[in-house]
Amino acid sequence: MSEHGLWRTALRRLCANPAALIALAAILGLTALAILGPTLNPNRYDTLDWANIAMPPGLRHAHWLGTDRLGRDLFVRTMQGTRLSLAIGLIATAVSLAVGIAYGAAAGYLGGRVDHLMMRVIEILSGLPLIFFVIFLTVVFGRNIYLLFLAIGAISWLNMARIVRGQAMVIRGREFIEAAIASGAGSARIIFRHVVPNVVGPVIDYATLTVPQIILFESFLSFLGLGVQEPRASLGTLIAQGAAEMESAPWMLLVPGTVLAVLLISFNLLGDALRDSLDVKKS
Repeated sequence: MSEHGLWRTALRRLCANPAALIALAAILGLTALAILGPTLNPNRYDTLDWANIAMPPGLRHAHWLGTDRLGRDLFVRTMQGTRLSLAIGLIATAVSLAVGIAYGAAAGYLGGRVDHLMMRVIEILSGLPLIFFVIFLTVVFGRNIYLLFLAIGAISWLNMARIVRGQAMVIRGREFIEAAIASGAGSARIIFRHVVPNVVGPVIDYATLTVPQIILFESFLSFLGLGVQEPRASLGTLIAQGAAEMESAPWMLLVPGTVLAVLLISFNLLGDALRDSLDVKKS
């Protein structure tokens, strides 16, 4: 089957999967709501309403999903937190893809001692407690949100590099690679013009599963107080605040917790559907 035929078949399978369509709709809906939702609400994420402290959800007042202990609107803060968590997930995944694809494609294509050395580096890094690396950067350079983007992306490329390396080792024996070598193309040109474009399928699949992993990891860091800081909020910080008020104000935990659960489940369902759609054995 040609490459275009494979992509058409994958798209047809994806459109025939109800779970994938529902997951995609949920992701797009939450993304649109995170971007546009705060503009539809008269409250700001950092506005304090002392007359409505710890207000439960309801349509009879201006705070649709209630407020927190400082009177801040929970709907606006949850949407802002969703926007920030999605941004961290997408940007860190992009960093992970850029590093992992380049590293894995080079190791898989070059092979030999170069591949052996590059894989030993990955094995060493995989054995390190990488969460302490993020904590170390936070302590040294301060709690900078842009540093958080780069730090999480910098530690999440290892599995991507392994996946791309395996695909590159298969591709380097193909006829079009031999033709490129015969035409005098250099290794760098072959890697980026021939190897990388042919590993897009597994990369897209794994990237879809990487986003929720990074969102969950950022939520864990924020839950520990090492991630996003006040007055900004991510889903992790909102869940941490809600957990402290779980008995007296359960909506403070349920609102961001539900949004995070929907995001994680939707991304995982979409990733599984993409993997099945791109499975050549089913073609």
